[in-house]
Amino acid sequence: MRIPGRTAALLASAAALAVALGGCKPPPEGADGKPRYPVHFDTPSTRPHTPAPATGTRVLFSRGDSGTGVRELQARLRQVRWLYDGPTGEYDDLTEKAVSGFQGKRGLPRTGRTDTVTWQRLLAMTHRPGRWELYLMGGQPAAPPDPRCLTGRVLCVSKTSRTLRWMIDGRTLTTVSVRFGSQYTPTREGVFSIYWKSRHHVSTLYDSPMPYAMFFSGGQAIHYSYDFAARGYAGGSHGCVNVRDETAIAALFAQVRDGDRVVVYR
Repeated sequence: MRIPGRTAALLASAAALAVALGGCKPPPEGADGKPRYPVHFDTPSTRPHTPAPATGTRVLFSRGDSGTGVRELQARLRQVRWLYDGPTGEYDDLTEKAVSGFQGKRGLPRTGRTDTVTWQRLLAMTHRPGRWELYLMGGQPAAPPDPRCLTGRVLCVSKTSRTLRWMIDGRTLTTVSVRFGSQYTPTREGVFSIYWKSRHHVSTLYDSPMPYAMFFSGGQAIHYSYDFAARGYAGGSHGCVNVRDETAIAALFAQVRDGDRVVVYR
């Protein structure tokens, strides 16, 4: 085998130093039968450094997983600006990319899987997400229906869980996430009736679109909201009950009749 000139020169220097230090005796042999010199030289390496996986780690979440734990992971990734969508509770490709980016920024192996080391690092940098951080874009479980919703045809709207149930004779046919008015323009509570439906309605007061509007109390209506679909619970309405699922509100609009009850409760 041909030895590069620089390495050969280093080995020759080592041999000369060994003779000078140990007299004329040959250097002792190592376990592999090769000479073992008292001086060791490290030659430069051109291989890139890759962080080794931490020992004793365990994968907590990975692509394809779902549930409340994944929802909390996504909410915390949003806090440190590694994720902008959701939380959805589904460990999808966007979540995997966000975890990989977070890991790489902190010198951890970029696996895209959330292991115990990654999770502890994320916990140290974030606060425990509140309920509406976890359900920023909807998907929260519905509250039990108000007793006034258990007979007849009713749009049963819970302010506590921010959900709307479409119910007929006590049976829930559809459940959707909803958003309400702000502190200064609150959505009224009580029992009302649908008195007017307007498919392509535009607010004359705020000059904003209100598709699939179903009016139940003055100018307050249940309708689709582009803003709710885009920003979730980061915003609010002027008193209306906003729905962010356009497919669901279109189906509701087709089923609900004038005179059907609306119950808004806490």
